[in-house]
Amino acid sequence: MKADKLYLVGFMGAGKTTVARALGRRLGWRVEDIDSCIEARERRDVATIFAQDGEAYFRRVERACLVDLLTVRHAIVATGGGTFVDPENRAVMLSDGAVAWLDVTLTQVVERIPPDGRRPLAADRPQMEQLYAARQLAYSQAHVRVDAGRPVDEVVERLLDWIGY
Repeated sequence: MKADKLYLVGFMGAGKTTVARALGRRLGWRVEDIDSCIEARERRDVATIFAQDGEAYFRRVERACLVDLLTVRHAIVATGGGTFVDPENRAVMLSDGAVAWLDVTLTQVVERIPPDGRRPLAADRPQMEQLYAARQLAYSQAHVRVDAGRPVDEVVERLLDWIGY
C-alpha cells in the first residue's frame, strides 16, 4: 500500500507514539499524536479532562483534533486507544490514509502501562480487560495488523515495507 499518511491504532500501551516517532525520523515525516493535540487544545492532561468533563467530552475534542489533521500529508498520526473505535473516526481514517493496528497482548499492555494514573481507563483492571476485548473488533478493521510486541525497530521495518518505503 503506497500512502502519504499513516494512522497508528491500537490499545493503550501498544506503542503508537513510540513507533510514530521512530517512523517519522526514518521517513522525515511530520508526527502527530492525538492525545498531545487534545492536551494542547485543552491546556490540561487527559486524566484531568476525563475527571472534570468525562469521556463524552474527551471524545468530542478528540474528533476535532482528528478533523484538524485531515489536510496534513506526509504524516504519521498516533491515535488514542479509543479513536478508531468510533465508527465515524474509523471511516475518516480508513479513507484518508493507511491504517495500521499495532496489536499487543493484554499481558503486554499491563506490563507497559505505569500505575501512575495518567491512563484513566486503565485504573480498574477488570474494566480494562473488558475494554481490551471490546475494542479488538474495531482494531481488526484496520488495513493491516502488526505484532507490536516485537522490538520497535522491527515494527518500523514492517510498516515501512507495507507502505512502500
